[in-house]
Amino acid sequence: MAPCNFSDPRIDEGIRLFNAREFFDCHDVLEDFWGELTCPERPFFQGLIQAAVALFHFEEGNLGGARRMSVSSRAYMRPFTPVLGRINVERLLAELDACFAELCQPHQAYPNHLTLDSALIPMIHRIPDLNDNSYSD
Repeated sequence: MAPCNFSDPRIDEGIRLFNAREFFDCHDVLEDFWGELTCPERPFFQGLIQAAVALFHFEEGNLGGARRMSVSSRAYMRPFTPVLGRINVERLLAELDACFAELCQPHQAYPNHLTLDSALIPMIHRIPDLNDNSYSD
């Protein structure tokens, strides 16, 4: 397997779009990158794509799709904690857990009353590169 190129600009663009809450576009950018991967980190990026899709579905009111994608995304990313490619995976998973907590609880009926709480929308945080003086979180 080839090593993952964490300096690929599509990763930075995908993170920028995710943090700007442009989840559909984030999905497109990261899926383009993911499709070329043959590295062991490929499942992580699949999980990141699914997290963006889960948030997009939640925004759009597709609660079943949001729930399925959120559970799957976290399962793909969990093996890559705490950090991968300077991405704070542990923090992202904690924020995703908080965001989807109510949706992922058992409900007696379809939870049409739930909406995405904008205060709980996760962000992707990167740890500083100690060799890079231009770091910002």
